[in-house]
Amino acid sequence: MNDQANKLREIVNKVNNDNIICPIETLKTSAKVITVTSGKGGVGKTNITVNLGITLSKLGYRVVIIDADLGLANIDVVFGTMPRYTLVDVIKNGKNVMDVLCTGPKNVKFISGGSGVEELTRLSQLELENFVRNIALLDKIADVILIDTGAGISENVIRFVMAADDVVLITTPEPTAITDAYALIKAVGTRNRNKTIKLIINRTETAIEAQTAMQKLNTVSQKFLKVKLQFLGYVTNDVMVSKAVKQQKPFSLLFPDCMASKNLTEIAKKIMKTLPTAKSQEGIRGFFNKFFNGNQ
Repeated sequence: MNDQANKLREIVNKVNNDNIICPIETLKTSAKVITVTSGKGGVGKTNITVNLGITLSKLGYRVVIIDADLGLANIDVVFGTMPRYTLVDVIKNGKNVMDVLCTGPKNVKFISGGSGVEELTRLSQLELENFVRNIALLDKIADVILIDTGAGISENVIRFVMAADDVVLITTPEPTAITDAYALIKAVGTRNRNKTIKLIINRTETAIEAQTAMQKLNTVSQKFLKVKLQFLGYVTNDVMVSKAVKQQKPFSLLFPDCMASKNLTEIAKKIMKTLPTAKSQEGIRGFFNKFFNGNQ
């Protein structure tokens, strides 16, 4: 992996400086990369990711979502769109990333990961060059790139979390979900206790329940891990969310005035407000540099 990381760093430098490797103009701005993750499945992570993307688009940001959930890749299900190509086609079949991009509601772009997430750790030199050249194009078309990871604390999930500019952790107030969220926080804190983790409590009945869950997680994280969490907000356990899921439509689109949609609008504004004013200088290229290095 260290050899691969060194190769990637060399290629990233060439992407920045050498038109032979990357025949696109030097990128002056880069997208903010936000990883959305969870300690366990079933807490609504993907649904939040999709609706967060749509909400950010409504607020005027250009959004790309990368579905990096190897086990349950289902961004396309929530969007009700079946992609023709996946990340595998960029890695293995020579497809341009622009050809692989699908367009969802409100002009949100997305890429289905499929088995491509696993393939990322086994790239040859040529495949690595092609991938970095292709993925760098996303910095030209996006202000925000949301990466929907798998659930849990697998090596790939932790790599996605550690490489991102921002990390958003989704959990619910249930004790098992809180326990699993803590396990993920511990895995991150072990590698870098200064990594900021932002928390969203999903499917909460009341604001008090959400605050209690947040305080519980924050207290144990600070006491035992020396990791401080930031509370982004909560999303109400709204019946309209279930109705939208059954119709394979994002709830923020189908029911824009429901409480869950309003909650997510406030969260989206808070996320963008807490990000640095200047765009990341590393963007998606820097993200994958860190992903392969694995030592953040």
